[in-house]
Amino acid sequence: MRFNRMLLSTALVVVALVLQVSVLSRLQLPGAVPDLLLLTVLGLAMVYGHVAGAFVGFGAGLLADLAPPADHAAGRYALVLCVIGYLAGLVRPENGKPLRSATGPMAVVVAAAVGSTLLYALVGALVGDTAARHVGLTSLLLTAVVYDLILAPFTVPLIMWLARRSDNDPLAESQSPAGTDVAAGWLASGTGLRIGSQRGGLRLRAAKTRAARAGRIKGVKRL
Repeated sequence: MRFNRMLLSTALVVVALVLQVSVLSRLQLPGAVPDLLLLTVLGLAMVYGHVAGAFVGFGAGLLADLAPPADHAAGRYALVLCVIGYLAGLVRPENGKPLRSATGPMAVVVAAAVGSTLLYALVGALVGDTAARHVGLTSLLLTAVVYDLILAPFTVPLIMWLARRSDNDPLAESQSPAGTDVAAGWLASGTGLRIGSQRGGLRLRAAKTRAARAGRIKGVKRL
């Protein structure tokens, strides 16, 4: 990921984790806990795509695994959020345009709440953690969906807006002539045009300029 994406993702994940641990987990709500970290990963993945979503999800989940008072095996939530971030990133349009309806993101939130709860319970069963059985898996699923749907309108649009805003301000990077062709497919200008397209436009202008000069020279010779 580019530096501005990494910086914003890290900041949002850390803030979400602090709020998750210090505020949301202390509300003592029945069933599940509102998962602000999951919503943060979803918002970033739906803007940055599936590859970045997987990286952000893995990093966010690993921090949650290591942050106190975590009482489960390290890497468990990292695996869950990595898969969820990858799948959520597939919702991102191919042309990179923002989603115009809230139906898609809200459906992603519901699917992610259900999928993350089931996957977390499944991984827990594989490693011998049976806490979900004592609480009740059905109760966890229903409360996870309700809590995340309530929290999503206040978080996901803001996270997606911040992600798009930072993505539209590319950093100025110095490139060597040898590495320009390799980087041409990755870097984009503020207008969204590829460097290769800009080169084509410059070449076309240069060709038109040469043709105009040749026409003027021919006109002078005829006189």
